[in-house]
Amino acid sequence: MASRSLADLDVFDNGAPWDLFAELRKNDPVNWSDETDGGHGFWSVMRYHDIVKVLRDPETFTSSHFTNLEELEPDQEEARRSLLDSDGTRHRALRRLLQNDFTPNNVAKYETFLRGLTASTLDNAFAKGEFDFLHEVAADYPIRVLARLLEIPDTDIDDIIRWGNAMIGSSDPSLTMILPTDPESEKYRLVPFRSPAALEVFAYGDELKRQRKGRNGTDIISTMINATPMDGMSLSDQEFHTNFLLLIVAGHETTRQTIAHTMNNLINNPEVIAYLQENPQDIPWAVEEFLRYASPIYHFRRTATKDVEFGGREIKAGQKVVTWFASGNRDPEVFADPDKMIPTRLPNEHMTFGRGGPHMCLGNALARIELIIMFEDIIGRIDKMERTGPMDYVHSNFIHGIKSMPVKVTLR
Repeated sequence: MASRSLADLDVFDNGAPWDLFAELRKNDPVNWSDETDGGHGFWSVMRYHDIVKVLRDPETFTSSHFTNLEELEPDQEEARRSLLDSDGTRHRALRRLLQNDFTPNNVAKYETFLRGLTASTLDNAFAKGEFDFLHEVAADYPIRVLARLLEIPDTDIDDIIRWGNAMIGSSDPSLTMILPTDPESEKYRLVPFRSPAALEVFAYGDELKRQRKGRNGTDIISTMINATPMDGMSLSDQEFHTNFLLLIVAGHETTRQTIAHTMNNLINNPEVIAYLQENPQDIPWAVEEFLRYASPIYHFRRTATKDVEFGGREIKAGQKVVTWFASGNRDPEVFADPDKMIPTRLPNEHMTFGRGGPHMCLGNALARIELIIMFEDIIGRIDKMERTGPMDYVHSNFIHGIKSMPVKVTLR
């Protein structure tokens, strides 16, 4: 048995516990964790190929009882359900409705905008010499991309960042006023993350819906409001709320964390910067390694629909099964020298966006082009970047999150 528990958030306070992941992959690849916050415990799946088996078998391991560790009553499940927490026909219909906005061909149309936004973001930050990379580059850039996609004004960006921080960092007392374990959170039991910020997002979405209802807009919000999914059922108010919130959170949070972690990883591996400065044509391939190495989401949960033997363990119907993407991305059975950052790594079938299955990340093409353009510009400009203070991580075993990253840049 490992000396530390994956249920203990303190284990993650200094970033990913890569050594613990390695220990569990080797010695206890399907392991049980008790929970002390009222949960009934969960199974953890640590190895790449086992994770893939879970993700590709939604009949045995469903998303419909939610994908984070919180255990919900039926009324909570129905109130909070989004595309992420659905399976079957309705999931396919909602995904089909939204996926056209995120195809490679469609996101490629934003390249000129993305290059201009990247340049201005870096101009503003680099002019200071010393700055917080998380706040002034990693957070600023993807949220402005999201604002463009959703056609919302830049004046609303600060609110969206605040809401996202409060929800994705709902277990971190520095990011939210009410923790999910606080008795006061009971009044928010029907909203995602038990967060009052979710109600602010719902109200904001309702105002956008009022403005765009019945019009001929081509943005994602207008599609959600005015188009009918292929199953013939328009989005209910509840579905609009939760899927709008999903776009707000997932649309920028994971990309900003990948940008921040990648810059930190490049600081730790200056030879990779040097190689890519000499071989900038390899940056699109290197981005796949950036994604593997960063692993911005630690895990997603499934729930067993029946008793099943898996990895030598007897999993009971109703038990939580957690797929640790971050561990799978460092599995030596799949990735040679998994703890080494290799920009030319091929093949690189990482699982940062999932690994097949019906819940493959909808926004993966957008994230890739954002990362390629951002790091083409950064790598082309800098001589050196160094940290000037300690890293501050989100208190969470779900989001592999950085809260602050003070740096100093020297330009070429």
